[in-house]
Amino acid sequence: MKFKRFFLYAGLTFMISVLLGCKNDQWESLFNGKNLEGWTVKCIPEDQGKMYWDVKEGCITCNSMGDRDHNYIWLLTEREYEDFHLKLKFQVFRESAGNSGVQFRSRYDNSDSANYGGWLNGPQVDIHGPDPFRTGLIYDETEGVRRWIHPFLRDWRITPEQAPKGALETILFYYEDDSEIWNSMEIICRGMMLETLVNGNPVSVFNGEGILDDEAHSLQGSGDTGCIGFQLHMGDELEIRFKDIYIKEFAQ
Repeated sequence: MKFKRFFLYAGLTFMISVLLGCKNDQWESLFNGKNLEGWTVKCIPEDQGKMYWDVKEGCITCNSMGDRDHNYIWLLTEREYEDFHLKLKFQVFRESAGNSGVQFRSRYDNSDSANYGGWLNGPQVDIHGPDPFRTGLIYDETEGVRRWIHPFLRDWRITPEQAPKGALETILFYYEDDSEIWNSMEIICRGMMLETLVNGNPVSVFNGEGILDDEAHSLQGSGDTGCIGFQLHMGDELEIRFKDIYIKEFAQ
């Protein structure tokens, strides 16, 4: 009888662990295609109420074309994530010279000491239509860092010659007669190891040990866990769209 109870318990334990493992292996949608439920806009007080981020035609859309009078404005997930595989699609426009990107493991600071009065600390995978080679590279917005970390550079400046092998030569642009032209992006985080892919092409493979877990990131609570977000750069005229945003969390 004891052996039967033992095997029954062992079997139940195994089934539970399998089910939990399956749960961790499931893709979760971060965007319902209808509204910004689960997301929040973060910005300085002067920019609150400006409707740059919206949902149109089933896509998360940012449109600041014709309006450069704004600071940085971010659209962030309300939840935080640590180790994960994120995949999404994005659409860029030739008329838009603005810069955007996908922040991850980031945390917003609206304290009096924050940069510009409000700042999103954490790494960002760049999206830049005018200079496609930057798309998929990793810039760190963390206060006290604010530089390219892959490739490893001193500040925000970068040239095509400094981009790592595998950087993109081009990305796909939206055309009115073919609105189904989309680019894909993937971000994979396991501990301090980061990978990015754009249109299936590996762009960044980066070990963040000693960088994303250093004192600057610890002070800001970023680098190892945090929200996922999209950026509207200060003073930019930007048009960009996102859809099919899915995440799969890895078991800790």
